[in-house]
Amino acid sequence: MEAVHPIQIQPVVQSRIAEVDFNNIPFGRVFSDHMLVADYRDGQWQVPTIQPYGRISLEPSMTALHYGQSIFEGLKAYKAPNGRPVLFRPEANFERMNASAERLCMPTIPREIFLDGLRELIRLDHNWIPSNEGSSLYIRPFYFATDEYVGIKASDNYKFIIFTCPVGAYYPKPVGLMTTSQYVRAFPGGTGEAKSAGNYAGSLLGAREAKKAGFDNVLWLDGIDGRSVEECGTMNVWFIIDGVAVTPELSGTILQGTTRKAAMVILQSMGIEVQERRINIDEVWQAHLDGKLQEVFGTGTAATIAQVDRLGHDGTVETIKGLPDELILPPVNEAKVGPALLERLNGIRTGKVEDPYGWVEYL
Repeated sequence: MEAVHPIQIQPVVQSRIAEVDFNNIPFGRVFSDHMLVADYRDGQWQVPTIQPYGRISLEPSMTALHYGQSIFEGLKAYKAPNGRPVLFRPEANFERMNASAERLCMPTIPREIFLDGLRELIRLDHNWIPSNEGSSLYIRPFYFATDEYVGIKASDNYKFIIFTCPVGAYYPKPVGLMTTSQYVRAFPGGTGEAKSAGNYAGSLLGAREAKKAGFDNVLWLDGIDGRSVEECGTMNVWFIIDGVAVTPELSGTILQGTTRKAAMVILQSMGIEVQERRINIDEVWQAHLDGKLQEVFGTGTAATIAQVDRLGHDGTVETIKGLPDELILPPVNEAKVGPALLERLNGIRTGKVEDPYGWVEYL
């Protein structure tokens, strides 16, 4: 498809790829050669460019730094067995980013800039896609306000960038999650379902305290009565209770995960009943005590399918008063649903098995 906004390409003189040890890639710290940059000014999008990855110049008065008009996305590219680059559901990320943009009063991004620009960027940097098992090329589109003005209003100018980085596993081992009664991630009517930078900034203190307590992240509860499970700081969450896969319903306060949606479809194709509903923390604890909580795992672009081996609370959650502070879940090596889901999902998105859903795109 011919782009309405022709993309200008300024390739690097010398690639940095020879400097990278693809057998030892720290997550999110090694960046590919190029990035796509597109500016919005004078009421319209300007011609996007693909240029060498590098620093950008910002004014101290830039709106995004003061008032938080900043959103982002995350998706991945893989290498198919025949060596071709594969994208997994890029349309879903495009749609979700524009939903976030509308919530933060930002102009929507044209399809030809986001999707065509993404495709050209991956074609140019396809050699950066790792071939090691469990590795991928993480893609980070982000979009922020650039007015040079200290005043509370929607910006008139914006910058959209996509860069990529080769990555290994985000969670190389099972994770422990802890609830908190002191902090809340989102409230109804807020920006909880938008992938905005501020949502993540507000979650950092709770996550740090969870780590101090020996856990990996927070299992967030709702902001009204602190009973309903919402999501983890890095992924949507799933519970296998008596053979049924239960995940919190989309209520406007949790992220509409693309991996979450794919997991729902795959689990149903595996003959597993999926319930998308309100689930409170008491039910989870009681299911464990009754021997019915068989697995807990998270789904997300970075995390993929991450098994959970421990659940804890901070000792002051009134809704589970009198119950154990910590649950040691059944051994991860006995888990069946999460690993089967991961195998099926990985097979589809890497082109190793047939994709009956039209989720993958070969470049």
